This record gives sequence, C-alpha cells and structure tokens, in this order.
Amino acid sequence: MNSIPKTEPPLLLKFLTLCLLLLPCSCYYTNNNNNDSNSNTTNSIIPHQFKEAPQFYNSPTCATITNDNYDDNNNDNKNNNDKYICSEETIHVAMTLDTTYIRGSMAAILSVLQHSSCPENIFFHFICSSNASLLDTTISKSFPYLKFQLYHFDDSIVSGLISTSIRSALDCPLNYARSYLANLIPLCVKRVVYLDSDLILVDDIAKLAATELGQDENTVLAAPQYCNANFTSYFTPTFWSNPSLSLTFANREPCYFNTGVMVIDLVRWRAGDYTTKIEEWMELQKRMRIYELGSLPPFLLVFAGNIVSVDHRWNQHGLGGDNFRGLCRDLHPGPVSLLHWSGKGKPWVRLDANRPCPLDALWAPYDLLQTPFSFDS
Repeated sequence: MNSIPKTEPPLLLKFLTLCLLLLPCSCYYTNNNNNDSNSNTTNSIIPHQFKEAPQFYNSPTCATITNDNYDDNNNDNKNNNDKYICSEETIHVAMTLDTTYIRGSMAAILSVLQHSSCPENIFFHFICSSNASLLDTTISKSFPYLKFQLYHFDDSIVSGLISTSIRSALDCPLNYARSYLANLIPLCVKRVVYLDSDLILVDDIAKLAATELGQDENTVLAAPQYCNANFTSYFTPTFWSNPSLSLTFANREPCYFNTGVMVIDLVRWRAGDYTTKIEEWMELQKRMRIYELGSLPPFLLVFAGNIVSVDHRWNQHGLGGDNFRGLCRDLHPGPVSLLHWSGKGKPWVRLDANRPCPLDALWAPYDLLQTPFSFDS
C-alpha cells in the first residue's frame, strides 16, 4: 500500500500558528463561589497574569515584631497575621483593591517593599467591595510572602450619599472607603498610612509612618498641604454665599491636601467619630450642591486647616494630568519620595497605548504585568 505523501502546511496556516504562540499568556481567575459574601459578582476576571515579585528582607537594625497576645505555636493564621496585626512595631499600610486598578496596586505594593529598610515589618490592609477571593489569589500569587488582610466594604453604606462629580470614575463607592478605615481595620491598629493605587514610593515608608501628630487630640491626620492652591475653587458659590456654611473654616487656615496619601491616627479618628462628620457633609451635598469633586471635599470640610503638614516630597501628585484632557504634568520643584498619578491619565494605560508621558517611565520598572515575551516564572 502506498503511503500518503506528506505535504507542507500552507503558508497562511504557518503564520496563524505563529500568531497564536505569540499571544499574551493571560491568566483568567474565575470566582464561582456563590457562598463568598465578599463578592458581588460570581464570574469576574482579571485579564492579566502578573509576575511573582522578589522577596525583600529586613536590615539588621529592624525592630523585632513582638506581640504578647500571640501564641508562637499557633500556625493556623495565614502569614501569622495575629502576630503582626496588633504589634506596636508593625508598619500598617491601607489601600483599596479592585479589578480595574489592580495593576497599579501591584506596582505600588512592590515599590513600598523595595524601598523599605524593614519590609518584613509591613502589614497591608486591603479594602475591596467585590471579588475578594479573586483579588486575594492575585495578590498571593505575586507576593506569596506578603503579610496582608482583606476587608469587605459594603457599597450600600455610601452609595446613597454619593453625588455626581466632574469625572465618573470619582463616583465609585470604593473611593469613599478611606472614610471607613477606622470601622474596618482591627481596633488594636492605632495608626495607618493610606495610599492610593496610582502611585509609587521611592523612599522608605517608615519615614512617612513615623510622622509626629502632636499632643492635640483633634489632630487626626497628616498629609502634604498645598496652601498656594485656590482653596475656594473646591466648593460652589452656593457654599461660599451661605454664611452658616462658609463659617465652617472660621478660625482655621485651610489648605488643599490630597487624600491619596495620608497618615491617620485611628484611635483619635474613632474617638472623634469622624466618619459620621464626613457623612453629614455628604448628606448636605445631596440636598444642596456645595462641591463638585467626589470624595475630596468632605475631607477638606472636616480636616483642612487642622492637619499636620508633611513635606511635599511625599506626594508629588497630579502626574495623571488634568481631569479633562489628561495632559502631561511635570514634577513639582524639590526632592521626591512618592510619585502620584492622580488625575485622569494612568501610566499603565498610556504605556499600553504607546502614548506615555515622560514621567510614566518612572512607573514602568514597578509594573509586574507578565508580558508574552517575558521568561520570568
């Protein structure tokens, strides 16, 4: 019997096969657990695969984490959370997590660890409103050694208080989660550094976390202030023309501060019930429009003029460009410890579109996205 002669595959078939081999190797994590009370969706995905970050170790001068209430023989707690979460030596960092900004969050986490002298002493508190299992898996795969805990933020708590702003992205309920940190994070945590997901640190976060808040119990947070900004522009003419409202800032010297980088005393926050004070302003906003810009103005109304000022190096903000056109911005004069892409444009979006701003090149080295041409495991 004559054998069937072998034929070469058509050139087009060869080309298509090569294209398939070069497609990005994306990992789609699917959450199908209907019993997951921390997830609002049961079929969400993160259409990316992220590389595993290197592990970072403490320098010899770092404090030893101790907790008198922790049993060293108890290995049931993930990452020994109980040992770290209530320790006085732990540096606590809080961030929100969602599938939209997860790529930025991963870069921010990496930058914090890479520039820390005591990375093993850092504990991350992640706040999410959906897809908790999915986000937990994603973080754990890239940072298998990371000490962290996820907390569920119920969107319904704040959704009825949100008024439309100048940019729809600012109306996401998760943007308001920073107002509820004191309710979500365990009572034993006394101080936390809150960070947005669109930033990177190039300095040791321990320096920021050690900011002195003074003896005044009414001083709850610290942040870089910008007193040369036009503070009146953050509120409407309706606000300023109403004496009972504009007198809010009487006996205060209010300055703009960006809520994407804050050091918060949670003990003082809880004692002063500042979450309720913020909610009261949001309720008023629903009745009469007194501001235009999302979650920032309520913070300004409650805290502006009564915070500890931090050096501007800790929030070189506005690198995302203006809120309407996303134009490129330059750094502010002076040294840099933290770069913040607040504003419309995000560095990963512009890099993917091959239309980066010059400063986006400073974010790129912290990007953990697994590319189709990467040979990293």
